[in-house]
Amino acid sequence: VTRLPSLGAFLGRRNATLLIGMPHELKDKVIDILHENCRQRIEFIAVPLESAPMPMPAPTPVTVGGATVFSLEVEYFEEF
Repeated sequence: VTRLPSLGAFLGRRNATLLIGMPHELKDKVIDILHENCRQRIEFIAVPLESAPMPMPAPTPVTVGGATVFSLEVEYFEEF
């Protein structure tokens, strides 16, 4: 497993990007582990009300967290 630090563009929060190499037979098990540990949740961000006479932020719910999984077959790799 290789962990790469990353930054989310929408909320500007830190994320982790994982590169996980595994045999095809372990794919379902790895996805199950990610599913158990990468939960989505609701957080609130302050969004200014456009029609308000004074700039007054309104709490707006957004879904954060979770995981996005890309599965790629590797034709060739080297270790040295």
